[in-house]
Amino acid sequence: MKLRPLHDRVVVRRIKEEEKSKGGIIIPDTAKEKPQEGIVVSVGKGARGDDNEIIPMDVKPKDRVLFGKWSGTEVTIDGEELLIMKESDILGVLETK
Repeated sequence: MKLRPLHDRVVVRRIKEEEKSKGGIIIPDTAKEKPQEGIVVSVGKGARGDDNEIIPMDVKPKDRVLFGKWSGTEVTIDGEELLIMKESDILGVLETK
């Protein structure tokens, strides 16, 4: 897939949730909430500031991020469900130890 988002947009792939709860109960698809965690697939070049300079993006591909429940627009590209959102919709980057 070759999709380059424009400006301050980010393409994110949702991380699938567990099929079972911590207690071992299997959760049906209809009862699951959509995950609010994902992996950044690609990023735009950045937004333009008031001085017409490009503000670089804080996230980069392969970052694991948290985003709001209703953030972004869902799209299907090459059979894969992705989200396209503004960088400002991302709440934070999960750091690994």
